Amino acid sequence: MQSQFIYLASKSPRRQELLQQLGIEFHLLPPSDAVAAEALEEPLAGEDPSVYVRRVVAAKLDAALQRLSAAGLPSAPVLAADTTVALGGTILGKPANPQEACGMLRTLSGRTHRVLTAVTIASPTQRKICVNVSRVTFARMTHGQIEAYVATGEPFDKAGGYGIQGHAAAYVRRIEGSYSGIMGLPLYETTRMLRGLLASA
Repeated sequence: MQSQFIYLASKSPRRQELLQQLGIEFHLLPPSDAVAAEALEEPLAGEDPSVYVRRVVAAKLDAALQRLSAAGLPSAPVLAADTTVALGGTILGKPANPQEACGMLRTLSGRTHRVLTAVTIASPTQRKICVNVSRVTFARMTHGQIEAYVATGEPFDKAGGYGIQGHAAAYVRRIEGSYSGIMGLPLYETTRMLRGLLASA
């Protein structure tokens, strides 16, 4: 795919790595207010995970477009993404402390959960969105294994309290879906949206 400059409205190093894998030139347009960014990710009471991830990614994109306009930066497509982990209808966000991380991993141990990653891209004339859903099955983890994994620091700032590309891979028995989507940016869907957007530009 022909490379074109876009803005990435994320500070996630994993999403940056995945965009680099696509050969897409990008400039970072991360949230300027960490507290406000976290507030965007607060689930509403009883909110369905698929509704939640679409709402959050749309809010992230709107905030990024406002930052772009306020900064007077050159016009270019803006990409935002959000990943959430769900067990049934329960949303597992980013653990705030080791205790929360341990609790999430105990919940996921020996079970299959969903990872939903929403990606949205806006140009001056249009907006596209997709949601990739994958399923991850964890092996049973002992108390000691959970504590050792949390001690690595990997669970923090990650939905569900784990990163598929790190030490947690040792406990993943099965994946159904998109590995890159579980990491935070489904490459197939992202490429298709970018191609469609550039073709109509």
